[in-house]
Amino acid sequence: MISKKNYAGIPDKYTRLDTAEVVLIPVPYDGTSTWQKGADKGPDAFLEASENMELFDIETRTEVYKKGIYLAPAVTENTSPEKMADAVHKTTKNYLKQGKFVTLFGGEHSISIGSIKAFQETFEDLSVVQLDAHADLRPSYEGSTCNHACAMYEASKNTNLIQVGIRSMDAEELQYMDENQTYFAHELYEDWMDDAIGQMTQNVFITIDLDAFDPAILPATGTPEPGGLLWYETLDFLKLIFKKKNVVGFDIVELCPIENEKSSNFLAAKLYYKMLSYKFKYQNHRNNDDN
Repeated sequence: MISKKNYAGIPDKYTRLDTAEVVLIPVPYDGTSTWQKGADKGPDAFLEASENMELFDIETRTEVYKKGIYLAPAVTENTSPEKMADAVHKTTKNYLKQGKFVTLFGGEHSISIGSIKAFQETFEDLSVVQLDAHADLRPSYEGSTCNHACAMYEASKNTNLIQVGIRSMDAEELQYMDENQTYFAHELYEDWMDDAIGQMTQNVFITIDLDAFDPAILPATGTPEPGGLLWYETLDFLKLIFKKKNVVGFDIVELCPIENEKSSNFLAAKLYYKMLSYKFKYQNHRNNDDN
């Protein structure tokens, strides 16, 4: 059950839809995951952890919550993967039409099918930057095109997809992958971030599957894979994107809470807030190479 409280316990004056610049849509969906269940509990765990954060970001010297963050009603459609994706698409599109900076927190990665479609319809020449352990490029899986294993297939056809941190995939996915724009975890090199930035168009949507992180720092995900990204290298990459490009929105997915293990929930909470801090710190300077 999604918390009815304000995001991060912020004062009511920063939570009104009419004045908030940011919308946060929780999507507690876990209908197609094939190993550990529990991603539907992710949004509540994230929101609970967010209530225990300090809201001054040291790095950017900002309190981004003062831009206003509206916690939207959760998307709870779960009758089928296809109906879920459609509900996420319609909800996301609704807030985009209101001129909001729209963010989502899942839920399994299949929720991104709906969110990416909404952003692709709204912003021209969209790049999707995926941080993930898994390629998620199957056209269909277990009888559905909206399975979590298919989360990036449509994006690979309809957007400029750049994949980072990949270290697990099926052989059939190679035919749908642009390996020139795939940064496998085992072969990241010194200048990979600059190269990836150079492949992005101006409008960028970021989708982060939390299993992109090494399980040593984030074990609470449905399919943890060894050899993942670490905290500061991930922030360095994200900060570079926010500085150089127009990030139009993002989603974070696949938090699968573990009882009595709160560090993963807190990492997800800090990651979300850090991304907002970067957005509003750098959005007016993203073309200034000196920042």
